[in-house]
Amino acid sequence: MEHPAGSNVSLARRAWSIRRLALRMGEVQGQGYIGQALGVADVLAVSYFHALRYRPGDPDWEGRDRFLLSIGHYAIALYAAMVEAGILPEDEIETYGMDDSRLPMSGMAAYTPGMEITGGSLGHGLGIAVGMALGLKRKKNGAFVYNMLSDGELGEGSTWEAVMGAAAWKLDNLIAIVDFNNQQADGPTTEALATGPGTEAAKWQAFGWHAEEVDGNDIEAVVAAFDRARNLTEPKPRAIICNTKMCKGVPFLEDREITHFVRVEPEEWAKALDHLDGEMPA
Repeated sequence: MEHPAGSNVSLARRAWSIRRLALRMGEVQGQGYIGQALGVADVLAVSYFHALRYRPGDPDWEGRDRFLLSIGHYAIALYAAMVEAGILPEDEIETYGMDDSRLPMSGMAAYTPGMEITGGSLGHGLGIAVGMALGLKRKKNGAFVYNMLSDGELGEGSTWEAVMGAAAWKLDNLIAIVDFNNQQADGPTTEALATGPGTEAAKWQAFGWHAEEVDGNDIEAVVAAFDRARNLTEPKPRAIICNTKMCKGVPFLEDREITHFVRVEPEEWAKALDHLDGEMPA
């Protein structure tokens, strides 16, 4: 597996750093999708520092595993992971969301090295991942395609069309990662179309996928789920439903009622960063 130097750093430390980098970007704008970034940091740490094959200095390397961010507004989280991985330079986080920045608030493949797709209209990412995985198989390229999508996208019909297509083509090189934080713009996801923890994996299994649910903030559990998905011998696509907590790691933000889009007072950014600094793992 090809990955950045310093891979002996613990995954917990990587997740901590991803959270801190995301907060620093949020501070630049004073607001943003910080809740999602903090919640999914553990999953991204496992993705980039345990599972994915990539070359930090060559984001277009043909042998790389592809990581597709269907949920474009999570870009702040993925930028943080790519900075930690050495794909993006850290000094660019000061430009987050600004004119002419390579780090727009919603992820755009044309702007950002390492960003595989432009994700914004939710429900399209898994369909793109299916096409990409099928193309790689036909080219006899052994890379995996990972698609991170949201629980809100489980209410999109196009997502389930992609689920059926992946099963029909036996895309065993495709791993879907669902961030289930039970929060969308209008309220809890479970009050919309998603049924919630304990039930989602069964739906994917009924469509012919290997699927399991894990605590997405338990790094050891996420590592084990990724390993099972990568090493499965059955010719079927794989899904990992990660139940995560919005604003994970910053208690005063965790306690907020509305966390889909977080506005933070200037002095609260320093408070959040100070709290993280006091919790830095080994």
